[in-house]
Amino acid sequence: MHSDGSLSLAERLVQLHDGLAAIIRLYRPDAAAVEETFVNKNPTSTLKLGLARGVVLLVPALAGLPVAEYPANLIKKSVVGAGHAGKEQVQMMVRTLLPGCQLATADAADALAVAICHAHHAATERRWGTAAAAPARTRA
Repeated sequence: MHSDGSLSLAERLVQLHDGLAAIIRLYRPDAAAVEETFVNKNPTSTLKLGLARGVVLLVPALAGLPVAEYPANLIKKSVVGAGHAGKEQVQMMVRTLLPGCQLATADAADALAVAICHAHHAATERRWGTAAAAPARTRA
């Protein structure tokens, strides 16, 4: 999904909203996951990223989906095994974990890395949640 760089920021945010809403309608996911914000050196870029991130958090929430957030280092550690892995390492591991996956851009690899991280952590949370809710077994 791409936005038109010739449009105003507000119009690009609408494109982002509409594109995400269409993806949710088409694929009907049961959850969403987003990388936590990092601070850039450029405050204008950080502000624009924050506005786009707000849309990315809002759209799935409006659709009734739970939205998980993960720090970049945890995403990298979940996919590569090292929290300070480079983009090339992330791309290579995404291709390894998802054979046949066609990565159009580095951003696509990053998005899939977030999904992989969420899948790992959501599965663990379900197991722990289920184990905590199950009655304790005692030996007779």
